[in-house]
Amino acid sequence: MFKLPNLPYDYNALEPRVDEETMKVHHDKHHKGYTDKLNSAIEKHPELFEKSIEEILGNLEAIPKDIRLAVQNNGGGYYHHNLFWEMMSPDGGGEPTGEILDVIIQEFGNFNKFKEEFANAALTQFGSGWAWLVKDNTGAISIIKTSNQDSPITNGLKPLLGIDVWEHAYYLKHQNRRPEFIEAFWNVVNWDKVSELYIS
Repeated sequence: MFKLPNLPYDYNALEPRVDEETMKVHHDKHHKGYTDKLNSAIEKHPELFEKSIEEILGNLEAIPKDIRLAVQNNGGGYYHHNLFWEMMSPDGGGEPTGEILDVIIQEFGNFNKFKEEFANAALTQFGSGWAWLVKDNTGAISIIKTSNQDSPITNGLKPLLGIDVWEHAYYLKHQNRRPEFIEAFWNVVNWDKVSELYIS
């Protein structure tokens, strides 16, 4: 069975950028919902519990057709939120250092240009979805966006940084002002986690 992880910090730890009430609803309701529905789907083919969520999403074609869409949607939601909480930190924000900064500058020219392109991807994602900084199997990085809970790893890409632009991620505090939420997000990005994901 897949388990809902605890938040790595208190519900109010990201205030005022991400409010306590949003964190409670996002983690305890939405993330829990994805977890429960993923488990419910896989119970029909319990041998899949022997695989990691990365293995499952990385080879969706191998998932039985009767549960594939449920696993794609709820497995993506489960996996993405597991990462999302760790990609933020009360001590986050600022600029990255080390190798991840070097590759960002190499790919985008400078850090501000990267922020601009990432924010634009998040802003222009139509409807629900995510914007991602990802790494391919050559080590090259790029910015992509995905709809709903479609996962980068299904296309062989490793997520390094993601922002959830489903309305449930920001609506209680920012209402329909997605740009405001994206701007606030930069103040809590956990660059240590992004660096860890890049070099691993």
